[in-house]
Amino acid sequence: MAQLMNRTRRGFTASLALLGTSAALMSTLPGCAATPAIDLDAVLASPLRPVDDRKADARRMPADLLRLSLVRPGMSVLDISAGGGYTTQVFSVAVGATGKVWAQAPKPGPALLARAKATPSAIEVLARPFDDPFPAGAPRVDLVTLVLSYHDIVNTPTDRMKMNRAMFDALKPGGRLVIMDHSGRPGTGLTETQTLHRIDEAALRREIEAAGFLFEADGAAWRNPADARASHYREAKPSSDKFALRFARPR
Repeated sequence: MAQLMNRTRRGFTASLALLGTSAALMSTLPGCAATPAIDLDAVLASPLRPVDDRKADARRMPADLLRLSLVRPGMSVLDISAGGGYTTQVFSVAVGATGKVWAQAPKPGPALLARAKATPSAIEVLARPFDDPFPAGAPRVDLVTLVLSYHDIVNTPTDRMKMNRAMFDALKPGGRLVIMDHSGRPGTGLTETQTLHRIDEAALRREIEAAGFLFEADGAAWRNPADARASHYREAKPSSDKFALRFARPR
């Protein structure tokens, strides 16, 4: 119970911190003046979201992710390394009938393909490599997300600078990138991405900023100070310490 209360307080504190940041940045969002804020309760309760997704919400805290991203109805989103499509689905509901989500994966699995088949107008799957994730001729997007997979991409032959620049190029001027991962210990860099499946936050941030992104906000809801970050992330109780960062493509 104490852990649950502490986690709730962390999420509430993070939300308050983001509220001020979001208000200050709102005028810079493309089309912001004409688009209302999303109804978080309605998004999370949507019948388009599978029961298993909603069961995972307590652990994954999608409401905090939606707040951090500044997503609005009608936006376009590129979800990099979409996996089974949990993040893809929640953003497709958030952007609504007038928005669109592209879900990228080198080899899309059956779960992701099934989601896209169920909502073909809202989700489009892209079977593309990480360092060339988005078609050059496609319309630029408002938001790019990369959730809990950057450390895995480090363990592939991917040219990450090319990937990060491709994410930058996929965005409209003023668009945002939200990236989350399991925290490694400071100074460990990329040395534990394969053993502990963690990454040093500062190392990741250096790579993202080297592609031209500007740091905007830190979503603290997923932080777990009790996690020593010295073991595999799955061994952390109640969950691993995670960082979630928002960056912007300059106008």
